[in-house]
Amino acid sequence: MERARGFLELTRPGNAAAAGALTFIGAFVAGGLSAPLEAAAAVAATVLATGGGNAVNDYFDREIDAVNRPDRPIPRGAVSPRAALAFSGLLFVVAVGLTLLLPPLAVVIAVVNLIALVAYTEIFKGLPGVGNLLVGALTGSTFLYHLGASVLALFALAASATMAREIVKDVEDVAGDREEGLRTLPIVLGRRRALAVAAVFVVAAVVASPVPYLRGTFGPPYLVVLAPAVVGMLAAMYRSFGAPATGQRWLKMSMFAAAVAFVAGRAAVVL
Repeated sequence: MERARGFLELTRPGNAAAAGALTFIGAFVAGGLSAPLEAAAAVAATVLATGGGNAVNDYFDREIDAVNRPDRPIPRGAVSPRAALAFSGLLFVVAVGLTLLLPPLAVVIAVVNLIALVAYTEIFKGLPGVGNLLVGALTGSTFLYHLGASVLALFALAASATMAREIVKDVEDVAGDREEGLRTLPIVLGRRRALAVAAVFVVAAVVASPVPYLRGTFGPPYLVVLAPAVVGMLAAMYRSFGAPATGQRWLKMSMFAAAVAFVAGRAAVVL
């Protein structure tokens, strides 16, 4: 049971399920639910690919996690590094198979994302800001399987908010990242300057959020649901300067609240 639990934890099931939910939201907002098989395949592929990416991230980060997160499956001995790598490969293979059910553009997005997930930890994570930007783009791209103007706005919002959250997370992980020789933004710029950069991306997300209303895509119901999410993002960024762990959690919740606003906006149009 401990080994099975370890494999499940490698996927970070909450994050994987959240990524699948974002893909579903993107399909709904863009009207993609008219093709339910494609929407289901996109959601399943996103969940599996995210889980595989998280597992391979744990494989490459096993020495850093021994310092920052010793309770993760590999550091605590629940799963061996080799088993984690094989498990990640299996999830990627199934995800790729599912993408073959999607339109060509969606297949391209999925393949690029899979390559980026594998390359993230080994190549980009230690480059100041580059790894954060990549994770932001990957999160935002979960909406792009069904393109549309409102989906592009959702991509911009999610990518910017995730970029900010990733920088705040790096502030939390300075000790282990410095020991591993990584050059994250907080290490290169210092804690407060890195958080100031994160704040810029939060402002960008807030600025992008009303675009569907201003373009006439969504009506007032969208703004009503969006308002608390925007307030939440700003409060989360303010909180991050004093308590990064709390701030990054608030940022994540606020981003999902903003996604719900897109659902409300789309639902009001449909109904």
